[in-house]
Order: sequence, then C-alpha cells, then structure tokens
Amino acid sequence: MLTCIIRYQIDPTKHGAFRQYAQNWGQAIPRCGADLIGYFAPHEGSASLAYGIYSTPSLAAYERYRARLACDPLGRENYEFAQREKFILREDRTWLTLASSPHATAAPHSPQGDLS
Repeated sequence: MLTCIIRYQIDPTKHGAFRQYAQNWGQAIPRCGADLIGYFAPHEGSASLAYGIYSTPSLAAYERYRARLACDPLGRENYEFAQREKFILREDRTWLTLASSPHATAAPHSPQGDLS
C-alpha cells in the first residue's frame, strides 16, 4: 500500500474555499478508486498549512485512479475551482509506505541495521 500525503500552502484568508475543495475531493477521490483518509484544514497553529491523505495499492493503481479522476466531472470542476479561486499557493506530494505496527506487513531486515 502506498500513501500520498499532499501538503498544501493555502491563502489564510480563504479557509472556506479550501474546505469546499476538500469536501468535493471527499466525493470524487473514493469514487475514482483511491482510499481517501481525509483532508485536513488549519485549526490551530499555522493558518496556511493543510493536508490531503489517500492511499492506493500500487503505482499502477494510482495511474488508473488518476485517469478516472481526470474524466470525473466533479474532479475536473474541483480542479478548475482551485485554479479560479487561487486559494492554493503551493502543493507538494510525498509518497510513503507504512513501516509501523500493528498495520504494517513484515519487511525484510536491513543489513545496515535499524536506527529507529
């Protein structure tokens, strides 16, 4: 399983627009084949950082999901909404695999040792 964490820098005066964007992805992402963990808006601390987190079984599954999302009417509309309203100032994606218990599958032991 691969998990994508999207880190957004958003306009701190446009939290409402980001929340609408998140709600729209809450419908489109699962419909198009990814396991949406959630979108997270600022609450306390930084007023400009937000996150979106979803998982796919593999990179091949991710590519199929992205193709379906590109054809999805709400997906296209949401992308255009973000472009038009300009509440996203920056977007970075990081791909991770789960390495902790109890949900991680056993991975081969590294010959360099474990530094955790």
